[in-house]
Amino acid sequence: MAFPGYHLQRKSSFKKIITIIVLILILIIGFWFWWSYLYVFGEGVKSGQLNYIVKKGNLFKTYEGKLIQSGIRSQQPGSIQSYEFEFSVENDSLANVLMSNSGAYYDLHYKEYKNTLPWRGFSRYIVDSIVHMQSATH
Repeated sequence: MAFPGYHLQRKSSFKKIITIIVLILILIIGFWFWWSYLYVFGEGVKSGQLNYIVKKGNLFKTYEGKLIQSGIRSQQPGSIQSYEFEFSVENDSLANVLMSNSGAYYDLHYKEYKNTLPWRGFSRYIVDSIVHMQSATH
């Protein structure tokens, strides 16, 4: 003989367990998303001559640029290659300043993320400010 209300008590305990499991899963997925896409993994300054900056993209139009750093490196014996820093820019006004001074020497502050988001740009490196700019015509 079952106790009255036993069946209802068992159902509500099961609901509580499922609710707790779902909440824990949401928290884990939320933390993973934050860690992978929103957490600033590193930041710093890169210096060099601005090669180009363009606005491109299929669905999300983002600013993408390339900075040519002074110095050379060799990935294979006997070959010489310049350092290139490819980056994205979120801020329209910052991108316009960079575009209007293409070819100038820049010190650019950037933030590095672990992964990219389509609306943030193609690169994991997001330039957020100009530390110093020196005109191309010294």
